[in-house]
Amino acid sequence: MLKSKVLALSLMATFLVSGPVFAEETLKVGVQAPITGKYANEGQGIDQSVRLLAEQINEKGGVMGRKIEVISCDDEGTAMKAAICAKDLVNKGVSMVIGSYTSTCAEAAQATYFRAGVLQTSDGTSDTLTQHGYWTFFRNSFPNSAEATFAADYMVKVKNYKRIAILSDFSSYADGLATAVQDSIKKLGGNIVAREKVKSGSQNFTPVLTQLKGKKPDVIFFSGYYSDGGLIRSQQVALGIKADFIGGDANDNVDFVKLAGNAAQGAYIINVPTPELLPYDLAKDFLKAYKAKYNMMPPSIWTILNVDGMRAFIHAMETVKSFDTKKAADYLHTLKDYPGITGPISFAADGNRVGSGYMTYEIQKDGSYKIVHK
Repeated sequence: MLKSKVLALSLMATFLVSGPVFAEETLKVGVQAPITGKYANEGQGIDQSVRLLAEQINEKGGVMGRKIEVISCDDEGTAMKAAICAKDLVNKGVSMVIGSYTSTCAEAAQATYFRAGVLQTSDGTSDTLTQHGYWTFFRNSFPNSAEATFAADYMVKVKNYKRIAILSDFSSYADGLATAVQDSIKKLGGNIVAREKVKSGSQNFTPVLTQLKGKKPDVIFFSGYYSDGGLIRSQQVALGIKADFIGGDANDNVDFVKLAGNAAQGAYIINVPTPELLPYDLAKDFLKAYKAKYNMMPPSIWTILNVDGMRAFIHAMETVKSFDTKKAADYLHTLKDYPGITGPISFAADGNRVGSGYMTYEIQKDGSYKIVHK
């Protein structure tokens, strides 16, 4: 009997000693992104960049002694799956979530993260994302209103277009940007001859383009995503519509050129600087590491903006010396000029990133970008 008790105590002691080592606490970072579906290359870029940054930080000892554990959830670019991802990631104990890529998916998950006290950063540009009062949300890009002001000024004052057509899909991001651009153009005295919407993923956009052809626009501004924008540009040219094409920031993706084919040449894209144009050493180092690990460059600037959001979250925790997300958020709401891969990072009290820095690019024959206005 005595031997049995000694053996039991010995086994218990072994378990108590080895248990914590086996169950070492980690800093769980969630990725909510469209890893499959029509925006898959953007979602994969976000997931890959987060995993690369986590690997780099873990090699240096982690965050205040904790290794980063990345947990990904594929929201497929749909609001319904985004809501499911939010619940799943919260249940798995994440402290922060990077994503999602679209405003619709980011917004569908916001309330869940807020109730759980989980930090969320997204490149979603819909103005509504920062209008709910969630202390947990931080935008790593810039809102539709900032892009709209730039786009309207470019079309009305720089290009002097007399007949402007505005095209969007029905998503909160695209519709919101189109409306903001429309309002900004009107304030400048510009002339809008058409405001139309298309169903994302339709493939065939000739019916609405045929309607636009009858309006004889000088330019078509499309506020939707690259997966539709490339096809719209291709079909526009095929229909003989001579108008310029200007794509909003979500058209800034390598697949736009692939989908548009030869018609991509001469199209314009409005966005913040593309990854290869970022002048910062942090950017050059991260892009070099990304290419070395994945044998490709990031699909767009959105990849880098999202990883900058993650960097800001970790910086906040290390600064306040706590994994308490509320303390980190309080600090982030006053963050000024933190060195970022995409430039200095500052947040306003509502969670918006401060600044803009938009540019207009013209796509060249080889698919490269030429800056034509900034």
